[in-house]
Amino acid sequence: MKLALAALCMLPVLAVADEWRTPLPENQVYLSLEQGPVVLELAPFMAPEHVKQFKTLVREGYYDGLDFYRVVDGFVAQAGDVSEHKPSAQKQNLPAEFSRPLSDHQDFSLLQKPDFFAEQTGYLHGFAAARDTKDKQEWLVHCPGTLAMARSTEADSGSADFYIVIGQAPRHLDRNMSVFGRVLWGMEHVQGLPRGNPDVEMGVIAKGQPKGKIVQARVASDIPPEQRLALQVQEQDSPSMHARLESGRKMENPFFHFKGKGNLDVCYYPTKVRLAP
Repeated sequence: MKLALAALCMLPVLAVADEWRTPLPENQVYLSLEQGPVVLELAPFMAPEHVKQFKTLVREGYYDGLDFYRVVDGFVAQAGDVSEHKPSAQKQNLPAEFSRPLSDHQDFSLLQKPDFFAEQTGYLHGFAAARDTKDKQEWLVHCPGTLAMARSTEADSGSADFYIVIGQAPRHLDRNMSVFGRVLWGMEHVQGLPRGNPDVEMGVIAKGQPKGKIVQARVASDIPPEQRLALQVQEQDSPSMHARLESGRKMENPFFHFKGKGNLDVCYYPTKVRLAP
């Protein structure tokens, strides 16, 4: 009887623990900006080659001292070597990873069908995602905080320069860019970067004007544990996440006089991030 009671007492604790996951340190990158720290979570399940090269360049020290040289208010903050003169033994163009074949694993949680830009939207490993069952493809969605590799016109021309979405979701970029991560922590510091003029050189900040600098970039697994943030991410299929989504669909609060039609925007409902209690 005592053992049974002990087991029952543990159930609420286990249920709470299942609400949150701890991102792997190997899949996190810390950017030290002049504005403050930013933590990225990488998505090797979607863009393995981009994640691999990004981490290699981080460990090489390639990004240290580089600027966010193109910052367009309401759109993106783009960083890298605008001069194209910084040496690197690892930098090379990458094959595009715009999407992947539909997974046989049950790792996609459906949110909306149809979506304005896709047949379905939902979540993959906690990331906002979309899919097309006719094309048999799925991809990560451009939401605020999305991390993707910049490129020129050629699909396979991305290599090192990256951008973070800082405005409304530019969903027209979905399946056109290689998304390989997202901001977990410190988005306010990305939002605090100096802006360029969107009408001049596509927002590239003019020479002599202030830019936001990457003081240092490090893979979290290379940082002593006591110096990392103990971040947790809400599980996409957790009861608390389902409750949030159900509340959004029904809009039962008396404040809402028009209850909508039950449609949800995947970018408006990201999985939450917190410091571990």
